[in-house]
Amino acid sequence: MSATIHTVNIQFPEIALAPRDAHKLRGYLGRLFQDHSPLLHNHLEGGGLRYGYPLVQYKVLNKVPTLVGLAEGAQLLTELFLKIQEIRLEDAVYPVMSKNIQSATPEIGVSDELFTYQFQTLWMALNQENYRRYQRLAPPGQTALLRRIVTGNVLSFFKGIGVFLTKEERILVQLQVQPRQTQFKNQPMLAFQGKLTTNVALPESIGIGKAVSRGFGTLRRIM
Repeated sequence: MSATIHTVNIQFPEIALAPRDAHKLRGYLGRLFQDHSPLLHNHLEGGGLRYGYPLVQYKVLNKVPTLVGLAEGAQLLTELFLKIQEIRLEDAVYPVMSKNIQSATPEIGVSDELFTYQFQTLWMALNQENYRRYQRLAPPGQTALLRRIVTGNVLSFFKGIGVFLTKEERILVQLQVQPRQTQFKNQPMLAFQGKLTTNVALPESIGIGKAVSRGFGTLRRIM
């Protein structure tokens, strides 16, 4: 299976933020353009939540505020690009002196090749239930569990953009990750850094796992 997807990457190179500021960036721009689309903040008009893979993602990569849009999210960010004149995060106001936009249409899907991706930001793999299971397992079992989880993450991405694999297609994954402690919504969480090797071609700078709209689990192809 091979498909293409429209992606847009917007960066603000003259503004320096910390990775933990990604959720503030999401909050500010989500409020600023809240009438445009629930894709920006994942809140529906009636007050409910939009479930599914986020098509607009907010990140801080190498200190640079970054927006990633996929499919309808890419079109939405393109329309809003010129309207972003400043970024307000709590009491700080950052005038936008320059911004870069990159548009692409990469091929995605299961391939005969292997690709290696670096996690640019921590991968949040575990929820409450599988965290308890992970803690009970010996290292080989932990690795096997994480492989199943990352395979599910990739399938969730495909489902979220309306692409479905055939029965014959099999996702292969190999992980080289190390656990790291982080904070999420003021709670300590276990996350992972490292590399993912797989036979799946994925768009540059998308996130997988939990909290990808806030910048977690961002992938960069290195091989």
